[in-house]
This record gives sequence, C-alpha cells and structure tokens, in this order.
Amino acid sequence: MHIGLIGLGKMGNNMRARLESKGIEVTGYDTNPDVSDVATVADLVAALPTPRVVWMMVPAGAVTDAVVNDLEPHLEKGDLVVDGGNSRFTEDFKHSAQLAPKGVDFMDVGVSGGVWGLQNGYGLMVGGSAAQVERVMPVFDALRPDGPRDEGFVHVGEVGAGHYAKMVHNGIEYALMEAYAEGYELLDTRKDIIKDVTGTFKAWQRGTVVRSWLLELLVRALEQDPEFEHIEGYVQDSGEGRWTVEEALENAVPVPTISASIFARFVSRQKDSPAMKAVAALRNQFGGHAVKAVD
Repeated sequence: MHIGLIGLGKMGNNMRARLESKGIEVTGYDTNPDVSDVATVADLVAALPTPRVVWMMVPAGAVTDAVVNDLEPHLEKGDLVVDGGNSRFTEDFKHSAQLAPKGVDFMDVGVSGGVWGLQNGYGLMVGGSAAQVERVMPVFDALRPDGPRDEGFVHVGEVGAGHYAKMVHNGIEYALMEAYAEGYELLDTRKDIIKDVTGTFKAWQRGTVVRSWLLELLVRALEQDPEFEHIEGYVQDSGEGRWTVEEALENAVPVPTISASIFARFVSRQKDSPAMKAVAALRNQFGGHAVKAVD
C-alpha cells in the first residue's frame, strides 16, 4: 500500500518510519524541505496511486484548514483524506462536508503514543465509514501496537467520533497527570519523612493500583532531574482538555476532576497568581493569618 503523509514533525516523521518498517510505502510532504520527499502538496498528490490516501499530521485549526484547502483542488472522486492531528471533532464535520461534493471521503483518527509510538506503536481511535476503515486497515495495523487489534485500535463511529474519543482521552490524561503531580509535591514537601521520592514512585510501578505508563514516564523524569531544577512550572495545553470540559457543560455531565486539572494549568502560567493573593488576603482578614510580603 502507498499513502501520502503531510506533516513530518516529531510525530509524523516517526509514523513514516514505522509505516515503512511495516511495508507501507510513504510519500511525505512537509514545509521543511530537509525532511520532505516532494516540493509541494500538488507534487504529493501526483505521486500517489489512485484512489489516493492522504494522511495529515499537522496542528489543529488554521494549519489543518489550510492543508485541506490546498489538497482539495488536486483530489479526485474516490480519494480519501485522513486527519490524524488533534482537530476538534466539529472541524471534522466541516472538512468532510467540504470534500464531499468532489466525491472525496474523509476520516478522522485520534492518535496517541507521542514520541514513543515509533517503538511501541500508536493507540488509534477512528471515525469514518466502515468501508473506508477496511480500506485503510493495513495502515492502522502497521501503526498500532503489536498484539490483538482491539488493544490499540478502535473504530469508534462515523466521522468526528475518532477525534471525540481522543478529546476525552486527553481530558482524562490531564487529570491523571495532575494527580501524579500533586502526589509528587506532597511527598517532596515531607522530606523529613520521605527519604526517597523517586524510589517511592518507582516502587509503585509494580503491583499497585496506580501503576501506568504515565507513572513510568514520571519516574524517568525524576531519575533525570530529581528536584526538577532545570524546568519551570509552566504548563501549556493543546486544547483537548478545554474541549472536554466544554462538551461536559453542553451535555450536563459533571467532570470536576478534569476541570480542576485544566484550571491548575492556568495557575501554572501566572508568576504571582492574583487568585492566590486574594485567598491570602481573605485568610488574613477573617482569621488574622500571616501573609508573605513581597520582597
């Protein structure tokens, strides 16, 4: 099988390498000529056998819109566009409708695995028609982890379902990371009792109910920098957590843990949180609690 891949950053380039190692032929395009196989999107489309499969791995929003717009004039009936980035599921409806008049199909795939996907395989959550899923199954089988197909791949539903599932996945991921981070801070604070913070987390990797791949990554980070002296406590978000909370509000589904993890990230971006200043001032007013003066 031969597909086109647009976007050869950390994820896209690793995906190309894994696909090629599994016997899938890949023609890649990127705005960085050092990693691109062709010079333009038009050249990419021309290099592919018909009916074509073009997989996008580019940032959500304006960049994805631009790529779809660039592709549209060059595609023909029977071609398929796959969005493997982190687009919001509502964008899938828009892009599918945009391509449909030309007879071009659309599919959305939530991809999880990060920089480790090349070695371990990627978790895939797919939205699209059953016929198109079957058509691209050799690609999915190459990308997913080795082992049973249903442990790393799911056809969630029609267009939009893949990115919806990935959105919720990332919302959960936010909450899990926040829980581990809060536990780390509490353990690190009580070094009079806890003499080996890294070792504590490492011991949890076997036989405990909180073991996970995220915990393994936290241990890895602690072994590299036990006090996190070389990084700032600033945490960005890519959108999926916010979208999860917005969907929860729209559907009256309580997600207090995921919501709290998003707000904690916002706090991390404030050098001196106004909210925490207000809390300190109120505690001083009603209880006479001491406040820390600015130097």
